[in-house]
Amino acid sequence: MLWSELLPHEFKKRQAECPVVYLPLGLCEPHGQVSAFGLDTIKAEWLCEEAARKVGGVVAPSMGYHIHETGYHARWLEDEIGEENPHFTGIPPAVMLHLFLYQLRAFANAGFSAIVVISGHSGGNQRDLRLAAEAFMKRVPVNVFVRSDPELVEGRYEGDHAGAYEISQLMYLRPDLIDMEAKALEDQPGSGGRLALAADAVEASPERGRAIMEACLDSLCREVEGMKTGLRPSTHPPIDYATVEEIWSEVLRSARDWTTAQPWPGQAAVSRNSRWKPYERYAPVNGEAGN
Repeated sequence: MLWSELLPHEFKKRQAECPVVYLPLGLCEPHGQVSAFGLDTIKAEWLCEEAARKVGGVVAPSMGYHIHETGYHARWLEDEIGEENPHFTGIPPAVMLHLFLYQLRAFANAGFSAIVVISGHSGGNQRDLRLAAEAFMKRVPVNVFVRSDPELVEGRYEGDHAGAYEISQLMYLRPDLIDMEAKALEDQPGSGGRLALAADAVEASPERGRAIMEACLDSLCREVEGMKTGLRPSTHPPIDYATVEEIWSEVLRSARDWTTAQPWPGQAAVSRNSRWKPYERYAPVNGEAGN
């Protein structure tokens, strides 16, 4: 299933049977003292690999860097992390979205007709990914499906950050990466404090995690089953860099509308001296944040 581990003839066979490629997205960010940093990536990888196992397709290398810090993230980080070092793999929206378009190009040029993007990091980032995907689909005859895992089970389970939803997920997927007793470290100087752990994390359980992940997987498999009907490997002419840059120019013109570029309506301002203040309002300036 993994593109990186397939031989050429194995790749061609899987692609001919189901020309769908999966891209797991996540990042390293704190989920309390009790959880490994890579929770978001781990659950996205599991969903993509299990869907490929059940429905077919090829799983592309994971992307373990994602949008953080900017826009609505800034106040959330002040509230949940404070001035501590979050040790995360966050990158600016313009960097992420520009790279994302080139990832889509790689998949289309490799012959895939449908692209399934699953983000374990959510909250609003996935909206900007969909905006870029829509611009790509206007120029390239490929179907791009972008969802965060909570969106797959909307109405059944409510997503969270490091609460009963997410901590349960990792308890099920990788119990070796959860240590609830480590919560006691919150009170130790220099530990980083609470590190965004939600109050209801104590309600997490592997049973709940299994129910959530299986529901996410069932939803994803239904989407891919419908998507792959009648699909054949793409024979579209190769997409060059110039075409991607034209698409990027269109996406860049909408930067003021990016969800990750500004606070939520009514969200409290970031404190003037906070380390997160420079990222509160984002505008692409040579790929970097600017107020």
